[in-house]
Amino acid sequence: MAVPKKKTSKAKKRARKAVWKRKASFEAEKALSLGKAVLSGRSSFIYPQQEDEEQEES
Repeated sequence: MAVPKKKTSKAKKRARKAVWKRKASFEAEKALSLGKAVLSGRSSFIYPQQEDEEQEES
């Protein structure tokens, strides 16, 4: 006979959600900071080019 699972407490659910939001917030902050640095010229970040694959095909 099927037995229902125990309900997750509000505290656990909220804690898990807070961790998820904190991680997302940190990543968003990093992306915004990088974007600002690139636009202001403080960073020389350029996405890596796919030169290796192009050279192998030739």
